[in-house]
Amino acid sequence: MKRKPIHVHHFTLRDEYIELHNLLKLVGVTDSGGQGKALVAAGAVQVDDAPEARKTAKIRAGQKVTLDGVTIHVHAPDARTSGSS
Repeated sequence: MKRKPIHVHHFTLRDEYIELHNLLKLVGVTDSGGQGKALVAAGAVQVDDAPEARKTAKIRAGQKVTLDGVTIHVHAPDARTSGSS
């Protein structure tokens, strides 16, 4: 049995969180936020290994988003580039 390749993305937040459907769009899993919402509504997305049905779920640093063949690791903003001193 051949396994489907897994694509791993790393996403660094600019703010405290990003809405799930926007994350899917920004990493290139979907072409639009609307497609991201449809994937979530279809039950195809998991956050931290649990099914996620909220299209606008707030995804924060340290969380992992998975869907068919794709894993997205979400990271905190780099303190050196976020304007903090």
